[in-house]
Amino acid sequence: MRQPHVRHGGTRGALGLLAATQLLLIMDTAIVNVALPSVGDDLGAGSAGLSWVANAYLITFGGLLLLGGRTADLLGHRRLFTGGLALLAAASAAGGLAQSTGALIAARAVQGVGAALAAAAAFALLLILFPDGPARHRALGAFAAMGGLGGVLGTVLGGVLTDLLGWRSTFWLNVAVALLLGLLALRLLDGSTRSAEPGFDLLGALTATGGLGLLAYALVGRSLLAGAAGLALLALFALVESRTTSPLVPPAVLARPTLRLANCLSALAQMALFPMFFLVSLYLQTVLGQSPLAGGLGLLPLSLAVVATAPLTGRLIDHLGLGRTMTLGFTLLLAGMVWLALALSAHGTFATTVLAPSLVLGVALPLVMVTTNVAATAEATPEETGLASGLINTSQQFGSVLGLAVLVAVATTRTGSATPQAETAGFRAALLVGAAFAAAAALLSVRLKRPAPSPAPSRQDRVGDPR
Repeated sequence: MRQPHVRHGGTRGALGLLAATQLLLIMDTAIVNVALPSVGDDLGAGSAGLSWVANAYLITFGGLLLLGGRTADLLGHRRLFTGGLALLAAASAAGGLAQSTGALIAARAVQGVGAALAAAAAFALLLILFPDGPARHRALGAFAAMGGLGGVLGTVLGGVLTDLLGWRSTFWLNVAVALLLGLLALRLLDGSTRSAEPGFDLLGALTATGGLGLLAYALVGRSLLAGAAGLALLALFALVESRTTSPLVPPAVLARPTLRLANCLSALAQMALFPMFFLVSLYLQTVLGQSPLAGGLGLLPLSLAVVATAPLTGRLIDHLGLGRTMTLGFTLLLAGMVWLALALSAHGTFATTVLAPSLVLGVALPLVMVTTNVAATAEATPEETGLASGLINTSQQFGSVLGLAVLVAVATTRTGSATPQAETAGFRAALLVGAAFAAAAALLSVRLKRPAPSPAPSRQDRVGDPR
C-alpha cells in the first residue's frame, strides 16, 4: 500500500484538517440536541419524533463505521474522506430545508452515513501519516482535545445559533464547514492510499452493517426483537468471516489480545464519559435551574482541562509507559465520577457540585482516549489502518450509545418524582453506575501489554497517488 504525502502545510496542516473533522462530527451531535425543542415547535413534532431526529444519526453512524473503515482500505482513504464530507454536507442541506419531521429524520440518517465514512477515513489517515510512536501520540492528543472541545462548542453554538437565526442555521453551519474541509483535503493531501489486496466481502459487509445497525436501533429504541436480530446477524457475520477468502475483518486480527482488550476498554470509557456530559448538563438545567446555554457553558472548564492535558499525554506515555498511563487515566476517571456523584446536591451551585470533579474528569478523558487508541492501533499494518479505525470507532460509538441507554434508565428508575431531591438521587445513581464501568476498566487495564508496532513502509513506497 502506498503512503500519502502531504502537499501544502505539511503534516501539521493535515493533522489540523483531520482534527477539525473530529471537532465537526462531535460538535454536530451537540448542536442538534440543543436545537431539538425549536425543531419540535416549528415542525409540530412530539417527543417521540424528536428522539428519532437524534437516534437516526446514531444508528447509521454506529452501524457503518466498521464498513467505512474497511472500504477506505480498499477504495482509498482520501477518496472516502472527501466523499463522506460531501454526503454529510448534502444531507445537512436537506435537513436545513426539511418541512416535516420525517424528512428531517431521513436527512439525519444520511448525515450519519456521511459522518461514519468521514470519521473512519480520517482516523485511518491519521494512522498512516503518523507511525506508531511519539508523533502518533501527539496526533491522537489533538484528536482527544477536539473531541472534548466539540461537545461544549456544539452546545454553546447550538444555543446561540438557534436563538439568533433559528434551528435550520445549525444544519447550514454543517454544510459550510464540511465543504470547507473537503476542499482543504484536496489541497493538503496529495493522494490517497488503498490496499493492494483484491476482493470485497459483500456478504460480510451486509451482515456486519445490518447487525450493527439493528444493535444500535435496539439500544436507542429499547427493542429486544431488534437486539436479537442484530446479534443473529453478527453471529452469521462471524461464520462468514471464518470461511471467506477476503474477509471484511480477518479473524487473525480479532485474535490479537491487545487489540481486543483495547477496544473493550475504549467502549467502557465511553460508557462512563458520554452519558456524564448529558447527565451533568441535565442536572444543571433541571435541578439548578440554569438555561440550556448556561448548562452547556458549565462543561467549559472540563473541556479546557481536556485541551490542556491532551498535548501532554504523549510525554506521559513516554515517561510512565502506555499501560501505567492508561491505568492512571481510568483511576482518575473513577475518582472523578465518584466525586461528582457524591457532590451533587439539590440545593447546591455549580461551583460547589460540578466544577472540581469535572476538572478531574477533564484530565482523565485524554489519558484514557489516547492510550486506548494507541493500544488498539499499534499492531495495525499499513493495509489495516482503515480496519483498525473502524474497529476502535465502532467500539467507542457503541460504548456511548450503550452507556447512555443504561445510565439514563438508571436515573429514570431511581427518580420517583420530579422534585429536585428525587432528580438528584437519580443522577447520583446513574453516575455511580458509570463509576463502576470506570472501575472495571481500571482493573482490566493492568493486563494490557503493549505490542510491537507494525513495520513502517519503506521510503520508496511513500509516493503520492492522487485519486
